[in-house]
Amino acid sequence: MALSEHEQRLLEQMEAAFAAEDPKLADTLSGGSGRRLETRLAVGAGLGFVLGIALLLVGIQTFWLLSILGFLVMLAATIVGLTAWQKKDGTTPPKPGRTKPPVGAHDRRFMGRFEDRWNRRQEGNGR
Repeated sequence: MALSEHEQRLLEQMEAAFAAEDPKLADTLSGGSGRRLETRLAVGAGLGFVLGIALLLVGIQTFWLLSILGFLVMLAATIVGLTAWQKKDGTTPPKPGRTKPPVGAHDRRFMGRFEDRWNRRQEGNGR
């Protein structure tokens, strides 16, 4: 059964609002191609790492430059694999300029709360 133009517009608006609200979930439910590409990169990196180990071992027994090439292949595969894995999981590496996360009301660490309690008790305001 076909939708009327009005229903199609409403559906498109709802989809757009859903995608804006939670883009990760919308991408997962729509079967986004970005995930497949990252998965392929991660699998390719794993195969590249195994190839690098093979080159390293063969190079040790035959020609030493081949073992260096194997190490470089392993290094490149590791970098590509970790990058693809981080993108797939949605995690991002920390920015180089920031060492500590911002401290907010709900971002406080476990030990920070205990320190606050300890300080209040020392001041006589604790329970």
